[in-house]
Order: sequence, then structure tokens, then C-alpha cells
Amino acid sequence: MYRIAIVEDEELYASQLKEYIEKFAGESGYSFRITEFRDGDEIVNGYQGNFDIILMDIEMSLMDGMTAAEEIRKLDGDVVIMFITNMTNYAIRGYEVDALDYVLKPVSYFAFSQKLDRAVSRVKKKSSDHLTLEVSAGIKKVPLEDLYYIESEGHKLTFHATDGVVQIRGKISDYEKQLEGRGFFRSNKGYLVNLHYVDGVEDGSCLIGGEKLLISRARKSEFMTALNRILSKE
Repeated sequence: MYRIAIVEDEELYASQLKEYIEKFAGESGYSFRITEFRDGDEIVNGYQGNFDIILMDIEMSLMDGMTAAEEIRKLDGDVVIMFITNMTNYAIRGYEVDALDYVLKPVSYFAFSQKLDRAVSRVKKKSSDHLTLEVSAGIKKVPLEDLYYIESEGHKLTFHATDGVVQIRGKISDYEKQLEGRGFFRSNKGYLVNLHYVDGVEDGSCLIGGEKLLISRARKSEFMTALNRILSKE
């Protein structure tokens, strides 16, 4: 499911965009969770990075869409932003906030569906490169290239990454499936390790960042095969 925000102060256009998204969902097979805002300040205040796509009107009364996008970019560099406007003179500022595209008013379904499909493709590409974790403060995105390993203890998962640790509740088996074929290996029931960060193997453990993570006897042969496969590509 893709989380999409509509930031539009005109009820007519907000309803039309929602209708178009639902029509696109029926045609494409994608599913969307839609949240509506009536002004830029509504989405900026308390923003927690919990959207994949934002459809942003530019001209709004309290906080215009461009200003709102600039504030959002300070907090979230990944969300896909598309502007809804009847003016075409915002292109340069749009590049500054990495806007994907513009949807011109009056909005036609064909043009909108093409641009929304492009936005979904951008999200899919981005999501394949990181994990999106639901934490108490909102959403935390962890790039796979920065993730050392995932540690499981009871129902608690700890994600050890280059910029620190993140803890959530969950099952390590879910992430094992999600990261299959991405250079990660379940060394034992408690660790899912990024093989790219393995510095060596000794005393039945793999070394990552100076830490020893146990490799179970039953998995050691497969672990070494997977590790050698990764090393041969680097």
C-alpha cells in the first residue's frame, strides 16, 4: 500500500484528485491510503515522514505549497512530491525541492494517471534500497547500505546501522524474507547480518565492526558459501 497525501485548499480539486487516485488504483492494482490536508501548514506541523507521495497545491492561503515542500525536505529527503498548479513559472524552485513533476489545472485524468504511475515507480525504486521502520516518533528509513545487522531478542528487533541503533517490535523472519537476495544471511536465530560488512570469521562467529556474532553449526556451510559469493563480487 502506498501512502499518499493530498494538500489542496479547493474542495473541488481535492475531491477530483481523490477520485482519480481511486480510479488509477482500480486500473493498476495498486492500493493507496489517502490523507487530505487543506493547507501547507497542516501537513508541515507535526510532519513525521509517513507518506510515500505528496500531491501539493502551490497557491494556498496560510502556507503555500512551495514553502511547505521546502520545510518537508528538511525532514524527509525521500518522499515524492508533485505540485498541483495552474502556473508553470515554478519550475526552477521545484528543482530546488526535488519535485518529481507538475500536474496542471484543470487536471485531466490521462495526464494525472501517467504522472502518478511515474511517482509510484520512483517510490518502488527508492523502497528497494532501504527499510521503512515504524517507530514511536513516526517513520525511520534505514538504507540497506548502512545496515550492519538485525538482532532479535524476544519480540524486540534492534537494527544496528552506521548512524546508531533503532529498536522496534517485530519478527526477524519477516525481514529475512524481505531481504532475500540482497546480501543478508541469517547466521543464527538471533542475527540477520549484512554480508558486505563481514570482516572475517573466527571461533564460529562472524566479525562485524569489531563485534562477534555467532554462526550456528547448522548454518555455517551455507553462511560461508553466501559470504564467498559476496566477496567474489567485490
